[in-house]
Amino acid sequence: MTGSQPSLPNSTAGPIELPARAASAIVMGMAAVGAVYSGGRVFPVIVAAGAIAALREWHRLINDGRMAREMIPTGLAMIAAVFLTHQEGALPIALLAIALGAVCAALSAALRRPSVSWPIPWHAFGAVYVGVSVVALVLLRDEPRGSAIVGGLFVAVWTADTAALLLGRLIGGPKLAPDLSPNKTWAGFVGGTLAAGAAESVYVFLTIPLASSGIVLEGALFGAILALAGHFGDLFESWVKRQFRAKNTGSLIPGHGGMLDRIDSLLFAAPVCIALIYVAGFNPWLGGAS
Repeated sequence: MTGSQPSLPNSTAGPIELPARAASAIVMGMAAVGAVYSGGRVFPVIVAAGAIAALREWHRLINDGRMAREMIPTGLAMIAAVFLTHQEGALPIALLAIALGAVCAALSAALRRPSVSWPIPWHAFGAVYVGVSVVALVLLRDEPRGSAIVGGLFVAVWTADTAALLLGRLIGGPKLAPDLSPNKTWAGFVGGTLAAGAAESVYVFLTIPLASSGIVLEGALFGAILALAGHFGDLFESWVKRQFRAKNTGSLIPGHGGMLDRIDSLLFAAPVCIALIYVAGFNPWLGGAS
């Protein structure tokens, strides 16, 4: 990156506090599961709120740790996109809203004084980075058996994250990407992926009446693919934070850091889940691959 590079204070420096991390994960997990299974407008509201919190951190990260006005157009775009996606036939308009939010954020950044060019694409990209994922979540929830599908997405991502953390600490070994995230290991990467596949197979068995062994195996593959996407989402955010010399994107969630630190894996896994279902026709809850 050229130009001056901002940095955020490390608000969660030091070792990860596992009790705080576990407590936060339980609370957020219960809220997420409750929103998924409540149906109606509850889930879109929660998704929109999470997207706005994530974008607040994204623009703040770029803006030298200060609140940034660019979150206004991108936040409004998230609200519009989430609720348009929830309406039948309005997906193209929802995607247009995301694009418009990105353009407006770029224009806002370009009009700053003194003029600095390097943050402009970063501010614009935030709308796409978060927006595509939240649209994917709403689309998944509106699918037949949508609550089971989104639940499966959460199972895969959460299991991969938790197993990668624990196995990485217990086993150690070679580092996965020391320049991006010194604490991540190959043991955590592989173990988390396998654990996600195993957990997803159990989840599929429990959520599909009389599931055949073939469907359960497809569930394991489904979970492993989502876990891999989640790992890459985690690494991508680590790379972004390196660009801005930041340890965490915020301190909203005890033990985790910011909202983006908590949902980075999900931001990659949700679009991949959509691609599996819409492009590959791979949906264990509707008969597997078609």
